[in-house]
Amino acid sequence: MNMSIGDRIRALREFRDITQESLADESKVSIDTIRKLEQNRRQSARIGTLRSLARVLDVQLERLVGQPTVTKQPSPEGGLLDMRDAIQDPGSLPGVLGYEDLEDPPSPAEWARQVQAATDTYWAGGYSELAAVLPGLLRDGRVTARQHDTESVWRDLALTYQLAASLSTQAGHPDWAYTAVEKQLAAAARASDPLLEGMGVSTLSWVLLRQGRWEQAQEVAERKADQLEPPRRRATADQLAVYGNLLIAAATPAARADQHDEAMQLLTLAESAAVQSGPVKTYGTAFSVTDVRTQQVNIALAGSTGRPDVALTASAGVDLGTISRPVHSASYRVDVAQARYQTGDSAGALELLLEVEVDQPEWVKFQAGAAATVREMLEAERRRNSTLRGLASRLGVDPAL
Repeated sequence: MNMSIGDRIRALREFRDITQESLADESKVSIDTIRKLEQNRRQSARIGTLRSLARVLDVQLERLVGQPTVTKQPSPEGGLLDMRDAIQDPGSLPGVLGYEDLEDPPSPAEWARQVQAATDTYWAGGYSELAAVLPGLLRDGRVTARQHDTESVWRDLALTYQLAASLSTQAGHPDWAYTAVEKQLAAAARASDPLLEGMGVSTLSWVLLRQGRWEQAQEVAERKADQLEPPRRRATADQLAVYGNLLIAAATPAARADQHDEAMQLLTLAESAAVQSGPVKTYGTAFSVTDVRTQQVNIALAGSTGRPDVALTASAGVDLGTISRPVHSASYRVDVAQARYQTGDSAGALELLLEVEVDQPEWVKFQAGAAATVREMLEAERRRNSTLRGLASRLGVDPAL
């Protein structure tokens, strides 16, 4: 049985014995909106509204909107459950007897090459492919680290756990991701690399954000940024990139909490660092002026009172062709589509979402923001739009609306 967002809100509210009036008061969402959602007279609401409701109902946003938590096609070599088992391997716990390794692991150089290939797959949006290779990659990495206890091997193991945390989060499993981040940070410590630890904290901030723990997400990122803030005249590009990524990580939860001015101040500092560093690819991520400016679009849409006009103005400063990662480009365009729709350009929003779907057919199905925008568009359509309804069906949004 397919449940609407309103059905989920009502079920969660009744389970927690919360009245509609109390939910409205605590979430700062109008009771009229809540009633219409629960009565299925409205099929969606703005993403900021849904986040506020999810927070009061003590549920992850992904669960509230029905985001997919599986990859497109399980592979015989592995899948999300295999990845979970590799992350939460009982044999890796102290005092637990693990299984003997039946095969020799790859050499450190070959394993490092595989880690880089997996990183490229993640940023290309190949989630099913990545889910198939990550379980073996994690197991090989742990064996390689036991046999070759070097800082470079521990560095690559940390980056592999970073991939596992990122994919788990995208797939709607932030609890697995939290465990992966714990192991990422432990491996980074063994690598004796403070910048690698900084990227681990950036990943942690994102996981906390997806768990709805906004204050903690901002706090851990800001504290680490303060600790790693480089001396500007002698700063390396890697130092600036990690510092800038932490500032971006702190800005997003600040905007979600309606602290837009503070979020913009953080992004201003990040852009200054990006100007000095130039485009950088390091520690499994990328950093540039363009990366910062895309986040300016994102945070303008965040919070209970998103500012789509500000988002569109900010988008004028983004050169789409300079975005180096396909998934980042798709994420940015989903934000722009949301801003277009909210400023009355439904046709432009639909055109952009269809373009993203062509480029990232698997990735887009995991995006709560894309699904929420399509739900809004369906609810507001004045005449039947078969193109929109086809997109809704492919994204798992009820096409019968």
